[in-house]
Amino acid sequence: MQENPTITAAEIARLAGVGRAAVSNWRKRHPDFPAPVGGTTASPEFDLIQVEQWLRTQGKLPELATADRLWRHLAAASDSPPAGLAAVGALLLARQRGSRSGHPDAHVAPLLPDVDALADELGAQGAFDELWQRFSAPGPGRPFATPDDLADLMIGLASVGGGSVLDPAAGSGAILRAAVRAGGTSVYGQELDEDLARLAGLWLALHDVPGEVCPGDSLRADAFAGRAVDAVVCHPPFGATNWGDEELGHDPRWIVGTTPRTEPELAWAQHALAHLRVGGHAVLLMPPTVASRRAGKRIRSELLRRGHLRAVIALPPGVAAPHGVPLHLWVLRRAAADAPPPARALLIDAAGGDLSDTAPRVLAAWRVFAAAPDADVEEAGFARAVPVIELLDEDVDLTPARRQPAVAGEASGEHLVRTRERLAAIVGELPALLPQVTPAPDGPDGLFLTVGELAKTGALQLIGPVRAGTSTPAPDGQPVLTVPDVLSGVEASGRVDDRFGQEIPLAVGDVVVPMIARQLIPRVVTADGALLGRNLYLLRPNPAALDPWFLAGQLRTSANEKQASSLSGTMRFDIRRAQVRRLSLDEQRAHGNAFRRLDAFESAIRQAASLGAELVQLTADGLARGTIRPQSGPHVVG
Repeated sequence: MQENPTITAAEIARLAGVGRAAVSNWRKRHPDFPAPVGGTTASPEFDLIQVEQWLRTQGKLPELATADRLWRHLAAASDSPPAGLAAVGALLLARQRGSRSGHPDAHVAPLLPDVDALADELGAQGAFDELWQRFSAPGPGRPFATPDDLADLMIGLASVGGGSVLDPAAGSGAILRAAVRAGGTSVYGQELDEDLARLAGLWLALHDVPGEVCPGDSLRADAFAGRAVDAVVCHPPFGATNWGDEELGHDPRWIVGTTPRTEPELAWAQHALAHLRVGGHAVLLMPPTVASRRAGKRIRSELLRRGHLRAVIALPPGVAAPHGVPLHLWVLRRAAADAPPPARALLIDAAGGDLSDTAPRVLAAWRVFAAAPDADVEEAGFARAVPVIELLDEDVDLTPARRQPAVAGEASGEHLVRTRERLAAIVGELPALLPQVTPAPDGPDGLFLTVGELAKTGALQLIGPVRAGTSTPAPDGQPVLTVPDVLSGVEASGRVDDRFGQEIPLAVGDVVVPMIARQLIPRVVTADGALLGRNLYLLRPNPAALDPWFLAGQLRTSANEKQASSLSGTMRFDIRRAQVRRLSLDEQRAHGNAFRRLDAFESAIRQAASLGAELVQLTADGLARGTIRPQSGPHVVG
């Protein structure tokens, strides 16, 4: 931990919502402006507490929620965000249990008033969850956690139900939390990073979940040796070169043979199998090369022959770190030693879509296969139950795309024609969708108010973000608008689950904004019936004061993206700091109509890009297979 929380001049500017030049002017014109406490002459650093006090006295500090203020101080005072949050988590756990054991860290002690205020407002568990949300946002020095949607898919494939779950590479506990959401009765984890292990364990303790998270190296020093669980779900480290192969050469966990030095991920697969009860499932996130590397051929063969490897699923790129690699999921099952091995293994190629769209389809295909493992399951271009004897060829290549049946010829004939017609129709509509605009004669003008100020005056109601849980799409349950829905511009795809929090119905004219995203993207609600999902702000305009389309258009500017983004630059937005131009209601409606047309134009552009890519692929596939052919006749190139 640092001795004192410090802040740079650039961060002061972002904190106050001004430019760097304003901070320089304050330092020159105000003798009482805090003096630098560190850094260099060119890049000085200031005491965060002193700067906040000065800004507050001058009326230049935007109003912050207690959780935002506490997290900002905690992050600034801590060299290790996990260690800082764990220190506060320990205080909250002691408070929840009715004690104040020990003395808080000297750097946490100044934060005690805010810790107590947040706990008084939300309870110890709620306070920790609020800080956890801020910790979980991606940013410098933050570990890459397994995203919730991917963790939920992995847990769903493992068929956790009410059983026990182990994650031997737990990180900050994303998969363990998914297991709890799915009804896991006890969860266990091990993590090499002591701060992350402590943090994950505190989450379990504060939520009264049976289980524990131990620090240590799972391969070299297994904290749960001899324990069998119902499911093992894991996002292991990739490409480790020093994982203990020499000292673990004859380890009893290698139930299908000694793991080669260059195949650390297969060591994790065998470690997971060794901890499963017979019939239990393991799901591991793997780099795609594990499915085909020559060094792992023998292990892959034995996993297939003995009935342990049940499915390999290719995921879309970007679902988890490293984000540029299209990762795989391996589904393993601990087979009984005397049971005849199944005749088929399931290979799913879901690399071509978006995880929110493909996850339900993947789960459905897996459940059909799991119910009838010897059936001839086949979905052209997506899933195939491949005979194991076919996989045990010279390469034992388990890459799903290389084992899929060809898509039916119709996709290159009638489908191609329909796709081309749809693309032509959308492109033809584009000129009419783009709003007609003209330069303002006097240039930019107008008074701006922040969302926080508009809320105080009653021009809008600001709600959220709520701590609400949503599940993957299901046939029943009330629909929930999720962050991916807003970003993609699609209908509400979430469903209320057993852990859903406060239910807030959305109404036509509401404006929703994701709290965490790569861009500040507002969306106007155009239909009733959905509920507000987690990590979404809800802005409900007063129709007598604000036009919703005008409000959404004002929020989405690049200036507001900078104004509302978090101090650490993690693209966590405090929408209260965003600014809205002050115009009459008639002027707002004129601008709102332009923003509405611009939104429709943007949606059409996205559809055209998607259809164009599909058309190119269909044409190339059809020409290559001979299901379509070029039209005859003279053509001029040039």
